[in-house]
Amino acid sequence: MAFLSLMAFGTLPTPLWPIYQVRDHFGPLQVTIAFAAMVVGAAASFGALGHLSDRLGRRRIIAPALVVAIVSAVLLAVWPELPGLIVGRVLTGVAVGLMASTATVYLADLYREAYPQRRDATVPVLVSTVANLGGLALGPLLAGALAEWLPAPLVAPYLLFAAIMAILLLLVLFVPETVDRELSGDSLPHRFTLVPGRTAMFGAAAATGFFAFALMGLFSSLGAVMVRDELGITSTFVVGLAPFTAFAASAVAQLAFGTAPERHQLVTGTGLLPIGLAVTTSALYHPALWLFLTGAAIGGAGAGLLFKAAVTQIVMAADPPSRAGVLAVFFVVAYAGMGVPSVAFSYVIRHVALAPTMTGFGAVLSLGTLAAVVVARNAATPIQEIRVKETHHVSPSDT
Repeated sequence: MAFLSLMAFGTLPTPLWPIYQVRDHFGPLQVTIAFAAMVVGAAASFGALGHLSDRLGRRRIIAPALVVAIVSAVLLAVWPELPGLIVGRVLTGVAVGLMASTATVYLADLYREAYPQRRDATVPVLVSTVANLGGLALGPLLAGALAEWLPAPLVAPYLLFAAIMAILLLLVLFVPETVDRELSGDSLPHRFTLVPGRTAMFGAAAATGFFAFALMGLFSSLGAVMVRDELGITSTFVVGLAPFTAFAASAVAQLAFGTAPERHQLVTGTGLLPIGLAVTTSALYHPALWLFLTGAAIGGAGAGLLFKAAVTQIVMAADPPSRAGVLAVFFVVAYAGMGVPSVAFSYVIRHVALAPTMTGFGAVLSLGTLAAVVVARNAATPIQEIRVKETHHVSPSDT
């Protein structure tokens, strides 16, 4: 619940960007920069601090992440100007970075201790990815509803989430720790260690995460602006439906295909993502909300499957004592995908019409995803063959 709530807080301002835009008279580039401030904070947090839970303990990182998020929420509520937005969003990113890499591993640790006889990591990976993307989906929906029907739309959502995260902080303090801090210096895990022979798998999975998050970043940063400016819809609640639809479809797709092999998830996601981008682009040429939301749903489902398969491969590629550090590096790459392409997109549309820019963006994103998935499947094939051979050579006594 703490993981889901903090991720929801990360996308909370999405339907509020048009309100800031009208009030402060800035364009899509400024909106994207304010959004990307979170990405910068997250990338710095993942890179510099994401590995610390392997040494200091999982709970000892989760709790400070919630504290930083609460401070960020209060700051965004009391300082709604652009400088305050940027500072608050950077702090949000720091909290997200601490939470995302640590919570993913923490859930796996807790599941392994609760069910020591189960060696499959499918359940904790599924829970963490759904909490991640499900939280990202709930943020815009809740903020849009609160801004539509409650006073003080730029204050109430932040204070509500500050209260929720404060309650969850108290509950997290009672969750058992899973990391032994008494290890000797020689026994401490390295910050980033891969299983020998799985470097290509890690690189391809990281690239897959980059392209999956690029689509999510576009809907998070400019989706609300597109709905208002291109489709002519001013309702804050409806504006929040675009990013909600993308992230919710991502979570639903992961639930529906949660037990499918990662190679099937990669293939399905690679097919859905360009279809979703094409439908979204057509909604810009022929403005219709239902068409835009359909494209967001299809593309979000594809991105969700790609992201889940990538996380699974990252866990397979990581040396177990260094999983948090390896996941931290993966999330640095993924969150770079959420920020860098969106900033480039917002810069290009200052000089080129939105629809042609979206066409080019979709083509680049689709081709990049296809290349990353081909490499990821080729890298995973030898491991799958080893698993099959091991299965065929199990004797009754081994069983």
